[in-house]
Amino acid sequence: MKKLFPLLLLFLSNFPSAHAQQIPAILPLRERAVVEDALLQERLDSLLPQLMRRHGIDMWVLIAREYNEDPVLKTMLPATWLGARRRTILLFHDKGPGKGMEKLAVARYDIGNLMKGTWNPEQEPNQWKRLVQLIAERKPRKIGLNFSPLYAHADGLPKAEYDSLVHYLPRAQRKALVSAEPLAVDWLQTRTEQELALYEQISRIGHRIIAEGFSEQVIQPGVTTTEDVVWWFRERIAALKLEAWFHPTVDVQRADPGAGDSDRSFARRPGADVILPGDLLHVDLGITYLNLNTDVQQLAYVLKPGETEAPAYLRQALATGNRLQDILTSNMKAGKTGNEALRETLAQAQKEQIVASIYSHPIGYHGHGAGPAIGMWDMQAGVPGTGDYVLRPNTAYAIELNAKVTLPEWNNKEIRVMLEEQAVLTPAGMRYIDGRQKELLLIPRQISHLQD
Repeated sequence: MKKLFPLLLLFLSNFPSAHAQQIPAILPLRERAVVEDALLQERLDSLLPQLMRRHGIDMWVLIAREYNEDPVLKTMLPATWLGARRRTILLFHDKGPGKGMEKLAVARYDIGNLMKGTWNPEQEPNQWKRLVQLIAERKPRKIGLNFSPLYAHADGLPKAEYDSLVHYLPRAQRKALVSAEPLAVDWLQTRTEQELALYEQISRIGHRIIAEGFSEQVIQPGVTTTEDVVWWFRERIAALKLEAWFHPTVDVQRADPGAGDSDRSFARRPGADVILPGDLLHVDLGITYLNLNTDVQQLAYVLKPGETEAPAYLRQALATGNRLQDILTSNMKAGKTGNEALRETLAQAQKEQIVASIYSHPIGYHGHGAGPAIGMWDMQAGVPGTGDYVLRPNTAYAIELNAKVTLPEWNNKEIRVMLEEQAVLTPAGMRYIDGRQKELLLIPRQISHLQD
């Protein structure tokens, strides 16, 4: 943390303790831009050389045009660049250990303070010829390009741009062209120490928004509908000058009036159910702040008259979901593939008679991030391709899953305990970034629900 810049230190110092319930302070847009650019500078200076050497790529070329931005290139633009300009070409050249990294823009101007512009159209009108000249001068062994059959994130090079590059590139240099897929994936999934420090606060903001929405401030049982709460979340996020990277969902599970109502055995979503006392509410919500995303699912119980806590059987259902989280995170270790972690988790859950479904994923620059998939809701036998990627340290994951629980008290209705929280893989194992839900949120009485 020694390299934390002053504004970031000020940002972190403005946050209340972990158990305070108010929304933490959020930076104005101008100050966010300073933080975002400093984070990117650190990544380009320190992280990028490590990743390029890990994958043996000594030159990485990223090409995009305005309105058709490469997903990776977009993460490398300054905060005031909201997209590519005309044709944007970035060239990163690793000169070798101790020799430094060149960060060039094949453009008529610099890209902020991050990349030096290296194209003068008055001297060479053809942008492609200038790019080829820069490549020839550096004689790279491997030139990484962003094309990938597995990840949309790493497949951002348009065919027309690829064809133009190959057209101008001498035949001998074409042999150096390789897919930059593993490099792009690691760039997107690896979080720096500074980003992880921020992620805790960003996750806390998301948790506090959920706690506000699942409270008597928003929900009046018998009047408020699930769609009312969904749009309250959208408005609240917008009012905080944040973004929702997907439209939230709020759904209800409740006791059936009689047996045999199998078509209503799971949460009904989407819909506009009126929220009633005795309901088990579920939300799925994600925010974007400082270029990082959250993806959280939590549960709340609407108290019946005279109740001061949720029924024991619902508390036990949540505990079953927590146990499934424990099984999954204990199997997430660096060097394992996502499919291995999935198989081991489902096998252990079966031994413990937990009816489990696992669909966890990396998270960071993108909500559904690049990196090893650990199941998908419709692929519980393993995910071909992306599930074969190995887990790496300093990757944040959305620990997303559900456990099916049968409730005799609800006429043997089967419910899903749907949970999702951010966690990071550290050398010591998985760590929840801002805790996880271990108690149901209560409406109307709100309680602290996040524990380490």
